[in-house]
Formats: sequence, C-alpha cells, structure tokens
Amino acid sequence: MNIQKRTLEEAYFMIDTGKTVREIAKEFRVSKSTVHKDLHERLEKIDKNLYKEVQSVLLYHTNIRHLRGGQSTKKKYANS
Repeated sequence: MNIQKRTLEEAYFMIDTGKTVREIAKEFRVSKSTVHKDLHERLEKIDKNLYKEVQSVLLYHTNIRHLRGGQSTKKKYANS
C-alpha cells in the first residue's frame, strides 16, 4: 500500500471513529510507531488541515490517558 494513501486512511479513520493509535495500528496491521510517524510527521506534509484535526483527537487521547489507565487497572484486579 502507498504510504501517503495509508496515512490519509489512518487519519480519516481516527477522525471518524476516535480510536487510539494502538487501535489504529491493530486495524491497519502496522506498528504503533508507524501510525505515530504517519500521523505526526507525514500527515502534516500531505494535508495541513487534516493534520490539525487529527492533532485535536490525539490531544484528547493524551488528556484522558490517566483515566484509561485507572480503568485498566481496576478491570485487571476485578478479574483476579
């Protein structure tokens, strides 16, 4: 698959679904590092407006990261 095409597909997928970098990596069968590079470096060169939209979703995920970690820990020990 073309790198530019994959980058755009990942970006639109993130905006449409609100999924995280890990979830997108799983969906597209690439590494988290690849998705990160696509959305942080390559996308800015391809489409600046789309890049800004993706950055807002990524910022949201960063802002709620501490909540997700707490939920994961709670779930882990609830199943023990």
